[in-house]
Amino acid sequence: MWWGGRGQSFNIAPRKEEPEMLSGPKSGGGNRMPEPSSHQLGGCLASGCLPGEKILARAPGLRKGQELELPGTLICTNFRVTFQPCGWQRNQDTPLSSEYDFALVNIGRLEAVSGLSRVQLLRPGSQLKFIPEEILIHGRDFRLLRVGFEAGGLEPQAFQVTVAIVQARAQSSQIQHYRGVTLSKVGKVTGSRKPPIPLLETLEDWEAERKKQGARGWRVSTVNERFDMATSLSGYFWVPNRILDSEVRRAFAHFQQGRGPRLSWHHPGGSDLLRCGGFYVASDPNKEDVRAVESMLQAGHPDVVLVDSMDEMPSLADIQLAHMKLRALCLPDSSVDEDKWLSALEGTRWLDYVRSCLRKASDISVLVTSRVRSVVLQERGDRDFNGLLSSLVQLLLAPEARTLFGFQSLVQREWVAAGHPFLTRLGETGGSEEAPVFPLFLDCAWQLLQQFPAEFEFSEFFLLALHDSIWVPDTLTFLKDTPWERGKKSGQFNSYTQIYPPEDSQSLAGSSANLHLSVWDWDLRYSKEQISQFLNPGYSPEHCPDSWLPRQQKSFMVPGPPSSAWLFSRGALTPLNQLCPWHDSPSLLVVSSHWLPRPARSSESLADQEWGLPSHWGACPLPPGLLLPGYLGPQIRLWKRCYLRGRPDVQMGSSAVTVSGLQEELSCLQELLRKLTARVSPEDHCKKRDPNTMLSQIR
Repeated sequence: MWWGGRGQSFNIAPRKEEPEMLSGPKSGGGNRMPEPSSHQLGGCLASGCLPGEKILARAPGLRKGQELELPGTLICTNFRVTFQPCGWQRNQDTPLSSEYDFALVNIGRLEAVSGLSRVQLLRPGSQLKFIPEEILIHGRDFRLLRVGFEAGGLEPQAFQVTVAIVQARAQSSQIQHYRGVTLSKVGKVTGSRKPPIPLLETLEDWEAERKKQGARGWRVSTVNERFDMATSLSGYFWVPNRILDSEVRRAFAHFQQGRGPRLSWHHPGGSDLLRCGGFYVASDPNKEDVRAVESMLQAGHPDVVLVDSMDEMPSLADIQLAHMKLRALCLPDSSVDEDKWLSALEGTRWLDYVRSCLRKASDISVLVTSRVRSVVLQERGDRDFNGLLSSLVQLLLAPEARTLFGFQSLVQREWVAAGHPFLTRLGETGGSEEAPVFPLFLDCAWQLLQQFPAEFEFSEFFLLALHDSIWVPDTLTFLKDTPWERGKKSGQFNSYTQIYPPEDSQSLAGSSANLHLSVWDWDLRYSKEQISQFLNPGYSPEHCPDSWLPRQQKSFMVPGPPSSAWLFSRGALTPLNQLCPWHDSPSLLVVSSHWLPRPARSSESLADQEWGLPSHWGACPLPPGLLLPGYLGPQIRLWKRCYLRGRPDVQMGSSAVTVSGLQEELSCLQELLRKLTARVSPEDHCKKRDPNTMLSQIR
């Protein structure tokens, strides 16, 4: 699913089924899907099907588009489309892993081809007009499966399997209550299984993470433990010590969707990064409520900066349109001429939006590190750009977030537990709010990995594996829009149950409990050899968290102005007379001209404003641990290994069969070597890392 030109993906999850689809053809006219024979259903187990999965049709075929054409069988089930090469068997050690699977919900475009010019685009519910000689399945994860069918009396099978895919896609598009795959179904439950990373579903998880960050002025609030205050929020979150839960409940009522200010990350230098929804201006808070809101925003700091997370950022519709254009451009049969391809890439605006995200995150990182203050990310819904920017800021500021374990914990905390609507944004609900915000974040993370290769413990292959995971509904991680929905045992139950039991629970072997997978259960999808490639060989141990800014060391950051509030907008700080928009909000002290920012030139970033003068930091141009990425021109690149996987002719490495391709690969390797040589000592290059320790590190 990831490296090179060869695709790979995961098994997919059981869903609620429509009996008429699986038992036989519908009574209506048009193409009909044949009823699965007893031979087909009996062979499902041998093919590695999951419980509840049934083979609908199959046909012999030849996989094309790779270095060598591969003979095998194209199979359509009620969950996925898979190509099984002759003599291939699914690895029982990784029952959810196969490089030949396409989840039905991952199919973005299906084409049937006959001859040189006859092509039919098959949408869910379409009627096939001819017997196909070849079909092309374009994945939403940018993979391509191209299968040609053999002649000689096998044409009906080719027709049947194509019709089966069309009807199975139509059926899956109507089903929104995915249940995920349970560990018991894949035969991996032999007792209590500890989650690979803390899933932040318990009070203990949140308390442990708070202590890890050194956030002494904060506590874990349980006011939303029953999800009765805000279903899109996690059951637990961090609030200032001196704020009572009763005050939290009243204060949160004055924010959009009940998502009030709470801590995202505590900087070891003293600053706090918060996030919240937009003010509910129509509310009428009393003075006590306003005072509680201001106390939560200030978080014990006299200096507060409100950041409009949507300012100078693309809209959700913009992101969706750019992603659709990018996917169309990266198709092997794209009509764009080669000499105009780069111009067309620029026209998609995708790289522009990556650039905007990195620039905004860089500015926020400067706000967090330049002075001890409270920086509050504010977005109307608090479920998209707040998570993206908060995650990028932590990648820029926190070396622990750049480790494999730390990055997974970051995604779990800022995206999964914070209520990012994965199901809606990935287009599985059939609504109009589809927008690949999380894939945009992964692209930003890849850009940082390219610019700072020695700073990240994880590799591009790990990012690819995570990218592809979001398009395959086999885990609860990306199956739901809210923690409340994810916390249900399955789509059939309304009561909340924890996905993983406490460590002291009894063995579940033989019990009726089902432990749902999380995306972090990599050992059920990948072999040890594959997981070992999640590690970045150029990572320098000297950048590990233990060597950066000890928690007990006093901050190098200067205090902010007394009792001041700022609005960060359009790349500049503007003083505010009051924090809250309501009339009863007391005014803050007038900010002295000494603290007002100097006017910024149009080409300057906030880092240029804050640190452009050598006298501010003296001999140290930037705080330790801070990364400031470049985002101008060619500094932002196209993620070729991800977006061009359907075009092996333009892939790097073994797919670079031309002289120009080899020259480009050599240039990239020389640039990478130059960066690594400048950051990693020869002794570090000689250090060996044991791949067998990877599973223990991840879990």
